[in-house]
Formats: sequence, structure tokens, C-alpha cells
Amino acid sequence: MSISKKSKYYLHISIHGLIRSNNLELGRDVDTGGQTKYVVDLVQALAQHKNVSQVDLLTRRLVGENISDDYAQPIERINDKARIIRIDADTNEYLAKEKLWDHLDPFFDNVMSWINVQQRKPDVIHGHYADAGYVGLRLANLLGVPFIFTGHSLGRDKRLRLLTSGLSADEIEKIYNIERRINAEEEALASAEWVITSSHNEIEEQYSLYSYYDPNSMIVIPPGVDLSKFKKPSAKAKYPFIEKLKPFLSKPKKPIILALSRPDERKNI
Repeated sequence: MSISKKSKYYLHISIHGLIRSNNLELGRDVDTGGQTKYVVDLVQALAQHKNVSQVDLLTRRLVGENISDDYAQPIERINDKARIIRIDADTNEYLAKEKLWDHLDPFFDNVMSWINVQQRKPDVIHGHYADAGYVGLRLANLLGVPFIFTGHSLGRDKRLRLLTSGLSADEIEKIYNIERRINAEEEALASAEWVITSSHNEIEEQYSLYSYYDPNSMIVIPPGVDLSKFKKPSAKAKYPFIEKLKPFLSKPKKPIILALSRPDERKNI
């Protein structure tokens, strides 16, 4: 299946974590990190493209005392061409991604009910992470439209790292539901029109672990940066925090590089 150049409706699916269009709660937990920022930014960028008429981001509708009411709103308008659509599963409780697998089929059923009453069906479906790959693939098959997959991180690679750290296979399965995740990733890779990755290393070192590894279907699109949010410091500007850093630096006159991430060993800080 090929995608023509006429105006398209893209449907993105990202199921876990806390997703809204502004003031993202990055770092609140392991599920609300870079992927949520990536997907929201991607939807906003696609909406600016002249050949895109509409972009929707599907996620779960969430209700709970410890989370914002923002996540309970069925529709959130991002701009004239982009929306966040929140769909109920069989529970609206905020759950860790490892505990979502039994709730994906009810979520899929409700997504189909929502699509069936829309004026237009999506032209392309893009699933982010294994859980959205599971839902997005089935949705694309039913609608007969191209499916795109982005893993963000991969279960086979994670299992290897956890085994190396000393956890047993049984412990890994109990904590992470890793087999269901890997099976969903294999299914997504077997059927995806394209797989979008962030680097060639990701293709060669992580996706190559899979039975349905096909580098010819994989496209590297490095994550971007909104340069409008940054500016060069003026020559006269003074930053008090630099003085506080100096005692910890062996060569304090060197330029400072700022790295922001969750405190996770995988972030290579």
C-alpha cells in the first residue's frame, strides 16, 4: 500500500502515560517521559504540513484522584488540525504500561465504535510502543489502511539487559509481562508498512533481535528540537548557578552541556 500526496488524515495511537497538549508531566513516572513529548510534538508538527488535513492522537481516558482532570476530557483541541482523543477502556484507572495488556481489547472495541461515527476514516495509522502497535495493527487491518510502527523501546533488548542485571526469566515475566510485549512487537514488525526509528544503531542493535526484522522497511528520523525555545546567552549575562557548579568541575572554563532525563542508567548521563 502506498500513500498518495493528496491531503491526509493521520491517526496516531499512544496508550500509556499521561498525555495532554501542554505542561506535560515529564518524569512523573517511568511511563510519562520522552515518548509522550515525542508524540505530542510529532502531532503538532504534522498538523503544520500542507498535505495533512487532520491529525488525531488517540489515548486512554483517565479518571483518578491523583491525576489532573485534563486526562478525563474526551476531546482536547491542540490546534485547527490536531486533537487528542481520549477513549475509555474497561477501566479508567491510571495503570502502569505492564498492566494494560488485558485492557487493550476493550479499548480497541471502543476505538472502533468511535471511528464508526466519524465523518472520515483515517488514511494512515501510526502506533507508538508495543501496546499501541497491538491496537493500531488491528485497526489498520479492519480499515484497510497503511500501518506505521514506532517501538520507542523494545522488549527483546529490555529482557537481555534485565537478564544481565541478575533477574531471572520468571521474575522478568512476572514484573514486565515481557512475552506479551515481544509478541505484540513481532506482530507489528510483520505487518507495518514502515517502521520509524531514531537511529541506525536502533535498527542494527535492537530491531535485529526480532524474527520479523526487515531493515528495508525501517526509516531513520532523528527526534527534532524546537529551536524557538532556545537563544544564545548575551556576553554580559550572568548565571549564578555556574558559580555553584565550579567546585565540582575539573575544568570550569569549558562550555557547559546540559542533559535532562529521568535518573535512569539507560539514559547514559
